[in-house]
Amino acid sequence: MEKQQGKKVSFLYLNEKDMIEAGVLDMPECVEVTEEVFRLLGSGDYLMGGPLCNEHGQMLWFPKESPFANMPVAGPDRRFMAMIAYLGGRFNVCGEKWYGSNIENPLKRGLPRSILMVMLNNAVTAEPLALMSGNLISAMRTGAVPGVAAKYLARKGADTAAIIGTGVISRACLLAICAGVPGIRTVKLYDIREEQMERFEKDMAEKLSVTFRRCSSLEEAVRGADVISVATSGAKAAEIREEWLREEALVELTGIADITPELYMKSTIVADNWKMHRSWMTEGDEHPDGIESILSWAPSAPVIRLVLDGRVRHEDIQNLGDIVGGAPFVRKPGAPVMFITGGMPVEDVAWGYTVYQNARKRGIGQELLLWDSPHWF
Repeated sequence: MEKQQGKKVSFLYLNEKDMIEAGVLDMPECVEVTEEVFRLLGSGDYLMGGPLCNEHGQMLWFPKESPFANMPVAGPDRRFMAMIAYLGGRFNVCGEKWYGSNIENPLKRGLPRSILMVMLNNAVTAEPLALMSGNLISAMRTGAVPGVAAKYLARKGADTAAIIGTGVISRACLLAICAGVPGIRTVKLYDIREEQMERFEKDMAEKLSVTFRRCSSLEEAVRGADVISVATSGAKAAEIREEWLREEALVELTGIADITPELYMKSTIVADNWKMHRSWMTEGDEHPDGIESILSWAPSAPVIRLVLDGRVRHEDIQNLGDIVGGAPFVRKPGAPVMFITGGMPVEDVAWGYTVYQNARKRGIGQELLLWDSPHWF
């Protein structure tokens, strides 16, 4: 009996150089695409992991101790995670960001802290469309979210931004904030490492027509700023005090900051997608170490604590997707705005799919064969 012939399947492989050539670093376009993602979030045309379709990702938890010589043990930012999503609208695609992270990589191994890959699949047939380098996708979409938030949440006439922590993610955040709020003219920088600020300013001055001010203290950077972007790492979180904040200042928390519960409660709180943050609360209930396992690293941990303590209600927290989709932004008069973000795979899928389409149009990348015909089907 003659074997039935099946369909040939191949996919596009894009390395980091290909990704750059295909426009992965185009922040204005990334902000536009990310804004579209939030519009789809507001309408509900998306799926993420878990039974409630809003999980950040599935994480591999390393044990604190192991009897096996080769098994990694828990350490600062040591993890593997699969982040899966379907995104509707014109995208209509499924995808996954897969990554591992080890904070020792840069100093000990000459590697980025995280190494990421993104896979895209046809949402109906499951055929792979692309496998691509994911580090720049992730950095760009992480930065683009504060840009979209600033467009919708910053006070009218905003012209000054403060960048707290001048690492890779802050580069993307600043590009996006300036795309979302074209009126930004002054950018104040603060980092505990002077040489890091110098490198940041030199790099960003080539890309933006703004005036940079390197600040000697966190207070100096925050005072008078309309948009404050916090993307720091390390043992000590950046402290943001209420008396430093100007009226209706927007504080964008890509990382964790030291902010008092009282300041959070006085502020207008907006989340990228509070349903996802609520799913972390559920995960914490299931973890052997309880909710503290989540609160030790989740960027929304301070707000989750307030909700668990009954001091903030779920319904007090607004969602950026609803606001982008047309719901009114309800601002407490004169109060700061706290925007908390945790990162979502729908963002990786959207920007990855956009870059993939660009690569197809421009003939970039390497076509790889999965099979000429499947052996079994």
